[in-house]
Amino acid sequence: MSSETKGLGLTTYSEVDPRDVHYQKQLRKIQLVDSARVGLTLLALLCGLTVLGTSGDTLAVYNSTHLSSNFHLPLWPDQFDLRPTVALLVGSCIVVVASIVSLLFSKVQVLRNQKMVHTPLTFIAPFVSFTGVMISMIFFYAVNASVTDDTLQSWSCQWGFAHMSARPRFGTLCSESRTALYLSVILVPVELVVLTVAGYQSMLERKSTGAMQSQKSGSPVPSA
Repeated sequence: MSSETKGLGLTTYSEVDPRDVHYQKQLRKIQLVDSARVGLTLLALLCGLTVLGTSGDTLAVYNSTHLSSNFHLPLWPDQFDLRPTVALLVGSCIVVVASIVSLLFSKVQVLRNQKMVHTPLTFIAPFVSFTGVMISMIFFYAVNASVTDDTLQSWSCQWGFAHMSARPRFGTLCSESRTALYLSVILVPVELVVLTVAGYQSMLERKSTGAMQSQKSGSPVPSA
């Protein structure tokens, strides 16, 4: 069989389009960036859940052990400010909800295929999380700067050395309050990085879509 006969069974093109190789590289880059965004979102979700659990537990312990001033030897002072802890709780709730929504639309194929929702949500979810945790931290430090009223963290850490066999166990409350605060501080740069990665991914997807449309309009024609 001649070389001409061998070539009849294959579809040949006049030339190899280099844009196809570039498009495949763009797709691989998008997949890598998307994996990084999903991983960081999962990290933010875990931090948010931890903050939610620790700050929620400290508030629950306070509500169950707080007594009015009519009782002798109250465990908590009369002038007490719970707003810093509530701020951390609200901020973590926002992070958890936004992260779960983002992960669902990233991993569930039915939701991911809804491009009109998935594409803007990739950027909106980390923006909402970053805004929520940033506001909660600003509010926390603004209220916590008071030198007259104690907060849940300041009071529990002040008496953390006291050994208690029953609630409120100030040492445990102090550790939980600090954990919630430190993780909330960590969430600020984490959400900022997620937001940056999401913006970069959105830019890559727009370029990829434009390249694909350009490739379709100028695709090579098979030679005879």
